[in-house]
Amino acid sequence: MKPLPMTRSEMEERGWDQLDFLCITGDAYVDHPSFGIAIISRILEAEGFRVGIIAQPDYRSADDFKRLGKPRLGILITGGNLDSMVSNYTVSKKPRRKDAYSPGGVGGKRPDRASIVYAVRAREACKGVPIILGGIEASLRRFAHYDYWEDRIRRSILLDSKADLLVYGMGERAILEIGRRLREQGREADLTGIRGTVYATSSLPQDFRGIVLPSYEEILQDRTAYAKSFLLQYQNTDPFSALPLAEPYGTVGSSNLARSYRPAGSNEGGKSYRTAGATGGGRESSDTERPTPERFVVQEPPALPLSTEELDRVYSLPYTRTYHPSYAAEGGVPALEEVRFSLISSRGCFGGCSFCALTFHQGRIVQSRSHESLLQEATELTLLPDFKGYIHDVGGPTANFRHPACGKQLRSGTCTHRLCLVPEPCPNLKIDHEDYLTLLRKIRSLPRVKKVFVRSGIRYDYVLADPDLTFLRELCQFHVSGQLKVAPEHVTPRVLEAMGKPSFKVYRRFEEEYQRINQELKKEQYLVPYFISSHPGSDLAASIALAEYFRDHHFIPEQVQDFYPTPGTLSTCMYYTGIDPRSGKEIYVPRTAHEKALQRALLQYRDPKNHSLVVEALTKAGRTDLIGYGPKCLVRPLKQKSQGRNPTVYPSRKPSTNTSKRLRKGS
Repeated sequence: MKPLPMTRSEMEERGWDQLDFLCITGDAYVDHPSFGIAIISRILEAEGFRVGIIAQPDYRSADDFKRLGKPRLGILITGGNLDSMVSNYTVSKKPRRKDAYSPGGVGGKRPDRASIVYAVRAREACKGVPIILGGIEASLRRFAHYDYWEDRIRRSILLDSKADLLVYGMGERAILEIGRRLREQGREADLTGIRGTVYATSSLPQDFRGIVLPSYEEILQDRTAYAKSFLLQYQNTDPFSALPLAEPYGTVGSSNLARSYRPAGSNEGGKSYRTAGATGGGRESSDTERPTPERFVVQEPPALPLSTEELDRVYSLPYTRTYHPSYAAEGGVPALEEVRFSLISSRGCFGGCSFCALTFHQGRIVQSRSHESLLQEATELTLLPDFKGYIHDVGGPTANFRHPACGKQLRSGTCTHRLCLVPEPCPNLKIDHEDYLTLLRKIRSLPRVKKVFVRSGIRYDYVLADPDLTFLRELCQFHVSGQLKVAPEHVTPRVLEAMGKPSFKVYRRFEEEYQRINQELKKEQYLVPYFISSHPGSDLAASIALAEYFRDHHFIPEQVQDFYPTPGTLSTCMYYTGIDPRSGKEIYVPRTAHEKALQRALLQYRDPKNHSLVVEALTKAGRTDLIGYGPKCLVRPLKQKSQGRNPTVYPSRKPSTNTSKRLRKGS
């Protein structure tokens, strides 16, 4: 097996004088199925197309984009496995020094808004060649979206990049259809009407029967309009029930959200379109007087989920499973180490966490690979020269989701009005760990396999919903490496509701079961819970409640994750609008850097550096009862030095440096 060509000499080795498709990526080229560009390029190769890769090109001019010549059919562009702004900046908007997806882990090798920059340069280098965006950056920015780094609403990335088409979600089906149309019809092929794609047009088709969203200009002027638009998008992410969506641009002066649009060339009577109504839903409406938009961004319904056989085929393609040899001198690509000895068993997630973009990208319908496919890949891993006997993970977005949430999802789609697990598990939810258990048993029985870990995360509420706790027992017995990471995220009901997470009582029940089982097994294994600071809905009182939980349970978080408002999540919509789009109700949002620092300090109140911030937060919240020397106090008072010097800090306790003491043994 060889990697796809990245140089002219590698093209010549294959006897190629011209590519069919040129793939440009913001990541280093790693030919492994955990990297989106590897899957897309190998799928096209399997269809007989000649595909080459330009990874992390020099974007200061168009020269590097000409390296492999002008492709015959198209240019495919992705910012990488992460949004380029997330890759380049921390939540505090400081540049990152390291980038796990770059050779040697060195940061700064991709531009900000990489998809836009690459598209502009590719157009300069290869005039007349169709440019198609894909990957997570394009997928989550396909409509007008709030951009945290600029603190404003940006247009669809399709318009800003001037690309010809955008592929959203998992793009295997779409890219094959695009490739076939371009091969049969040439560069002028009609690329509209393909599921899982977005295109721009000056007028809607006469037979359009989708939803017209509030215009770009409307959502710029009215945050309520943005919340309603986002809700309509959120309700139309299911491949079986979603309608086409159209976002108008160039309608300055419009104000009424409940209206329809007359496409160019329509009859006087016009057509009826499903439009964004004043309640945030959709309704049928006849044409009304209003300016015709200059442009529409149109989203076709999502691609249908892959069958088990189709997913198996994706993962059976001839990946080299490593980085391109040219990176060896720089020490390789760090991101590979996290997945090199891991197995992806599924995609999609019905968990519904508000801060996660999976609903908009992979969708809520779980698709899984067959046991045979996974066992074949696991066997191949055991034959690698540096395999030490450990499979690092068998999972996906949520490891213990191996099938659709209920039988109706593959017939009529997911519910738009409720989640599968919260606030309580749906009565129709299929709760069964037997398939996943059987898979883990088979993999851990393979020759040369010493241990199989589960590290991609489990939904503990789904575990507890299963009346048979055999999975939890075997998880503790065979698949935990001393620590099990779970994500309760918070303790306050209103914050958990905003997050789409279950009651904290559920987590406490899971703690008890985890502790009980490990005691029976005579294993010393710990729970490592993750918590988020400054999420919409969280105020100082909520953060104090979380700090008190840490105090009462002697828990010292090694790090606290600040909420990061990235495109494509419900939480980001709440952050920008101050509205929960599901209910239309206002929600508290901590916005300033100082308030975020106060909330984060409360969660790390034992750190001496945070003492003055904790005192300030407690004073502002009227909780000075927690400042003092008693057992319930979080910190001691600030003691002023004489002659106006800086205050002396008195931490309530010395932070532990023993890692084992930082982790609770299930309680």
